[in-house]
Amino acid sequence: MDAIEEKLAHLMRAVDDLSDVVARQQAEIAVLTRRTEMLMRREAEREDSSGAAVVLGDERPPHY
Repeated sequence: MDAIEEKLAHLMRAVDDLSDVVARQQAEIAVLTRRTEMLMRREAEREDSSGAAVVLGDERPPHY
């Protein structure tokens, strides 16, 4: 019985540790998502204000 209680305690500790890791990762993902959205908005505003033409993926760059 003691061995089972010991294993259960270790498993509960591991679950708690993993839960903390997941919570930290979720917070980091939320921050990175907000930063990415901000950068995308900023770049879109920059493109709008500069009046740049739309660049298509299959166009060759001007230096070719």
